[in-house]
Amino acid sequence: MSDSLSRRQFLGTTAAGGILLSTQLGAGSLMAAEGGAMPKLPPAKIYRIFAGRTGDDYLTHPTEELARFEKYFTDLEKKLGDVKFLGGEMIPPAEVGQVASKLKDADALQIVHLSHHGGDAPVLSKLIDVGLPTALFSQPFSGHGWMYFPQWHKQGKKVVLLPTSDWGEIEKVVGLLRAAAWMKHTRILAVGSPHGTAAACSADLVKKKLGADLVTIPNDRVMEAMKAVDLKAAEAEAKEYWISKATQIVEPTIPEIVNSARMFLAVKNLMIQEKAQAICSTHCMGNPRGCLTFSKLNDLGLVGACEGDIDSTLTMLIFAYAFRVPGFITDPVIDTAKNAMVHFHCTSATKMDGPGGKRLPFRIRTQTDSRGGVALEVENRVGQPVTCAKLVNLDTMLVVPGKIIETSRSPLACRTQFAQSVPDARRLFLNWGADVIRGGDTMTLLHRAVFYGDHAKALQELGTLMGFKVVEEG
Repeated sequence: MSDSLSRRQFLGTTAAGGILLSTQLGAGSLMAAEGGAMPKLPPAKIYRIFAGRTGDDYLTHPTEELARFEKYFTDLEKKLGDVKFLGGEMIPPAEVGQVASKLKDADALQIVHLSHHGGDAPVLSKLIDVGLPTALFSQPFSGHGWMYFPQWHKQGKKVVLLPTSDWGEIEKVVGLLRAAAWMKHTRILAVGSPHGTAAACSADLVKKKLGADLVTIPNDRVMEAMKAVDLKAAEAEAKEYWISKATQIVEPTIPEIVNSARMFLAVKNLMIQEKAQAICSTHCMGNPRGCLTFSKLNDLGLVGACEGDIDSTLTMLIFAYAFRVPGFITDPVIDTAKNAMVHFHCTSATKMDGPGGKRLPFRIRTQTDSRGGVALEVENRVGQPVTCAKLVNLDTMLVVPGKIIETSRSPLACRTQFAQSVPDARRLFLNWGADVIRGGDTMTLLHRAVFYGDHAKALQELGTLMGFKVVEEG
C-alpha cells in the first residue's frame, strides 16, 4: 500500500477526534497521561554511614570534608529524583550496634570510609552482616583498613568496594542499589503462563530471590480490556505514536495499526489496574499481535516481553532499573566470517537510549514468519556499544559485550536486524549457554536481550549486590 496516501487518508478521517483530544490535553498528551497513570515505584531508601574520624590525625580526612559529602548526597538525591538518603551517622561516636538496628527500614547501605579509626573491618562487618546490598566508598589515604575489605567479597557478601578518588563512582553504584530495591516493589503479569528456566517460572522462587511478584492471568482479560477501549482513542494513539512517526508503512493496513494501538491501550489499562511494571505473554502471536504494545511499553521505561519469556522479562527489568535502557529480545545467530552475533526479532523498542532519548527511525511492517499483524523494522545505530545478556535460573547473568557493526534487511529473518561484534564468534557458537541453560524449549535456549551501552563491568557489581553470577558467554 502507499505510505503517503494511507497516512494522508488516515489523518483526514481522524482529524476530528485528534483535534478534540489535543485541545483537551495539549501536545504530547497521550504520553503525559500515561506517565502520570502508570505505576510509580517508591524512592529507593539508602542508609548513609560515615566510618572513622575526621580531624588532624595521621590518615584522617579533614573535618570540612563531611560538609562536602553531605552536599554531594543532597545534590545527588535531587539529581536522581528516585532515591532517598537516610541516616548520616558517623562511627564513632555512634555505636555500630545501634546503627545496625536502624537498617531494617532501608533498601540498601552506603558507607563512606573516612579513616581506620572506627572504620576497620571488624567494626564494619556488623553492618555488612545485616545483609543489605551495600557500597563502600574508600578514597586513597583513608587509613590502612581497606586491605581487610576484600574478604567480604571473597565471602560472597552483597558489598561493592569502591577504592577510588572519583566521587562519581558513588552515583553509578547508587543506580545499581536502586535496581535491587525496586525489584522488591515490582509486579509482573504473565499472560497465559511464563516460559523459560524452571526457577524463573516459579512465582515463589522469583519472590524469594528477587522480591518481585509474578502473577499469571488468562488472555481473556486482555481481550476483555480491548473491548472496553474506545475506537477513537485507539485511532488517536495509532496516529500520534506510530503512523505520524514512521518513515514508511509497508504492508499493514490502517485498521490493523489501529487495532494494535487498541491492544496497547488495553494492556496499559490492565497494568494500571494490577499495579504492574512488566508483562510477558504466550499469546503475543494472536490477533492482534503484541509487537507494538511491547515496543511502546519498553519505550516508556516499563517492560513488555514476547513469547512469555520470563527470563528475558527479568533481565529487562534489571537493566531498566539499573541503567534506564530497554532491551531488544532477539533470536540470535552466529556469523564467524564477520566475528559477529546477528540479532533479529519483530518486537523492538524505538527508544533504545532510554525513555528520555530520541526515537530511532522505524518502518511499520508485518510480522515476518506469519506475514501478518503489525511489527516494526527499527534502524539501529551502527557503532553503538551494546550488551547482550540474559538472567537464567535466577542465579546467572550471561553476557556478551560488543558494538553494532551493521544493520540488514534479510527476508530470511525477523524485521529488526543488526550484527554485534563479539570477542570470538566460533567460541561463542560452541559454548552457547555457557552450560547453565539445560533443557527447556527453543525459546529458552535461544532468546537473549540486547541493550545499548557497555554494561559488562557494572553487571559484575550488580551481580554482587543482587546475588547472581555473571558469566561471559564464549
